[in-house]
Amino acid sequence: MCALEAGMTTRRSRDPLELPNTECDVVTVPARQGLEAVDILRRGGADAVGPVLHDHGCDTLGFLVPPGTAAAWDVPGSVCTETDGRGLRPVPELPAEGADWLLPPGEAEPATDPAVLREALDEAQRMIEAADGCA
Repeated sequence: MCALEAGMTTRRSRDPLELPNTECDVVTVPARQGLEAVDILRRGGADAVGPVLHDHGCDTLGFLVPPGTAAAWDVPGSVCTETDGRGLRPVPELPAEGADWLLPPGEAEPATDPAVLREALDEAQRMIEAADGCA
């Protein structure tokens, strides 16, 4: 397990789940901004956030979003990767070497709404800038 800010820990989900067979794009953000965004989304409602990945270095988080999101994604400081039919699907097994689930599939919505994620990332960035300005 990787301990993250705010007492969050990661979980490896190996339970066989019946998950939707939908592909996803992935929005990658710096871990600090991503963790703030996860907190914002979870406070906003249980249905607001989909599966979230983190790398083992705890440097980045990846939010699974609906396919096609990458075509219009323009949030500074983040990147949205199009899967383009390459088969990325929200399954509980680890998606890649060096990654773990912060919020595994089956414990979250199938994908995070891109508009809601954009708002949460903007709010998170404002909070980080305010906190850093107080130091």
